[in-house]
Amino acid sequence: MKSRAAVCRAFGKPMSIEEIEVADPGPGEVRVALAATAICHSDISYAEGAWGGPLPAVYGHESAGRVIDVGPGVAGLKPGDPVVVTLIRSCGACRMCVSGKPVFCEATFPLDDKGPISTRAGEPLWQAMRVGGFAEHVTVHASQAIKVEIDVPLDEAALVACAVITGVGAVTRSAGVRMGESVVVIGAGGVGLNAVQGARLVGADPIVAMDVAPAKLEAAKRFGATHAVDARAPDAKAQVKAITGGRYADHVFVTVGAKSAIEAALPLIARAGTVVLVGMPASGVTAEIDPTMIAATGQRIVGSKMGDAQVALDVPRLLSLRAEGRLKLGELISGRFPLERIDEAIEGVRSGAALRNVIAFRGEGGA
Repeated sequence: MKSRAAVCRAFGKPMSIEEIEVADPGPGEVRVALAATAICHSDISYAEGAWGGPLPAVYGHESAGRVIDVGPGVAGLKPGDPVVVTLIRSCGACRMCVSGKPVFCEATFPLDDKGPISTRAGEPLWQAMRVGGFAEHVTVHASQAIKVEIDVPLDEAALVACAVITGVGAVTRSAGVRMGESVVVIGAGGVGLNAVQGARLVGADPIVAMDVAPAKLEAAKRFGATHAVDARAPDAKAQVKAITGGRYADHVFVTVGAKSAIEAALPLIARAGTVVLVGMPASGVTAEIDPTMIAATGQRIVGSKMGDAQVALDVPRLLSLRAEGRLKLGELISGRFPLERIDEAIEGVRSGAALRNVIAFRGEGGA
C-alpha cells in the first residue's frame, strides 16, 4: 500500500517528501494509519548522525493513529481501534520481559531483519527507531500498539509514546522517587517537563527545574516545578543547596544529552542520592566523575531508557491521568504542522523554541 513519508537522504540534509511503500502486516503485526507524530530530539539526533544507523531512512517514533489491518495471531486489536504507537517492541516471554523490563526485550523480530518500508522501486528504507512515524502509515509489531480506551485527542495521545513515558517513568520507575524527596530536573524540554510532572505526581518536594532558557523555566513552573534555576548562573549550585535546606537533591534527572549537564549533575546530589541519566549524548561522548566521592557518600548513577516503561500498563494509566486533569498533555504541544512543513517543525524543536511540535496527518489517520 502506498504512503507518504519524510525520508532523510543524508545526515544534515533537509527532509524530503517521497512516495513509499509500507508492507502489509505479517504474523503478530499491525498496520496503523497515523493521526499524529511528534518531533522528538532523538529523531533529530539520529538524522544528524549522533548514533549512526543506515540510510536512507524514515524517522519519527512518537505516534498515534488507528489500526487499519492486523496480521495473523494478533489478539486485542482490530481495524478502527485508536492506538498509541511506541518504539518498544517486546515478546513478553524473554528474561527481560518477564522481569518487568520490556524496554530491553532480548527477542529478534522479523521486522528487525526486514523492515516494512521501501521505495516505490522496491529499494529498502530503514524503519528508524522501529516505527518510521514520519509517514501516513506504519507497520509495527502488535506489542508496539497500545489501544486507547478513553476519549483523548490522538495528537495528545502520541506524546505518551515517548516524551511522557520517558520523563514520568524516569521518576516513578527508574528512580522510584518517594513522597517528600527532593528532585532536580536538568533540562526543561519535552522529556524534562514530564519528569517534573512525574515528580509532582508522586509528591516530591522541592522540585527544581534547571535550564538556560527563561521560557522553559516558566513552563516548568506551570508543569509543577516549585523552583526554577538558570543553569548558567554562577551560583546555580548554591541555589540548589539553599532550596534543599543544605542537603542538595535526593534525585537529579539529566534529560538533555550533554556532557556539561551530566558533569553539572554530580555536585547537586545529596549523600545516598541518585543521578538519573535520561538524555542520550552522541556516541563517543564521555564525562568525568570522581568515583571516590561516589563510593564514600553512597551515591548512584543510573541510566533510564524510555523510563523503564511497561507500555501496556503505563500508557493507559497516563491517559487516565490526563482525563482526570492530573497530567498535562495538550499543553506540551507548541505547534501542529502538515507533513509538508516538517523541516519547519523540526527546526522549532532543534532551536528550543518549541516544547513539542506535532506532524498532523490528513486522511485515514485523521488530523
